Amino acid sequence: MSRGKTWFDALSSQTLDSRYPSVAIADGDLGNGLTARLLAVVADPKSALPRARAGEVGLQEGVGLARAVREVVEQDADRSDDERRPIVAIVDVPSQAYGRIEEILGEHLYLAAAVDAYATARVAGHPIIALVVGSAISGGFLAHGLQANQILALDDDNVEIHAMHKPAAARVTQRTVAELDELARTVTPLSYAVGDWATLGQCDGLLDVTNADHPTNADVGLVRYAVRDAIARARSGPRDLTNRLQSSEALRARRASLEVRRRLTEQWS
Repeated sequence: MSRGKTWFDALSSQTLDSRYPSVAIADGDLGNGLTARLLAVVADPKSALPRARAGEVGLQEGVGLARAVREVVEQDADRSDDERRPIVAIVDVPSQAYGRIEEILGEHLYLAAAVDAYATARVAGHPIIALVVGSAISGGFLAHGLQANQILALDDDNVEIHAMHKPAAARVTQRTVAELDELARTVTPLSYAVGDWATLGQCDGLLDVTNADHPTNADVGLVRYAVRDAIARARSGPRDLTNRLQSSEALRARRASLEVRRRLTEQWS
């Protein structure tokens, strides 16, 4: 069983029916009377689309996520801001579904539907929390997790957050994996270590659990507490993603890109 499914099961209290087996939906009791909608993309070995059988985000996954998120927005439309349910994206996605069929059918539109749904929910006042428990790679993470107000990640060697898998990055850059690892020592964005990623300004909390593959009750309790805390920060913070550019880590590690943004804004004003 994948880490995404493991943590989904550990945090969920009431599993809901999903139109697509690869999209897991549940209500989770986070403690202190707080219930959140939990979403995860999980493996479906029987999927009719073979490139999406190992937990990748493809056509059905994009539509399934969008449908589940928009359902919450519609159900909570008449609630006050502090009553709108949080949505927790449990992230363990190896990538988007790379396949000829998916591309012909317009996979980018299906993934965009998920992105738009998450962004719509966030702007409407639903705290969106991404909990990265395994892989968060490429378009899979773009569609499921990166629109979150707050991004949490397990502090574990097998958690990786990156634009592409390391062997693919080696081929694209015409380097060996060993050469990439050496270069990552001085060029932080090339690193696959979650601790290095956390220094780039997008991490709102690294969670030190004792067993990421088989979480203990204490591990689950720690994560529930961290998610509740992230929800509180999301409710009191901006509904856009400007916090990613204002953290102390971003101000240090993204100075050049922040200066480019400043100059472009100045010229376009």
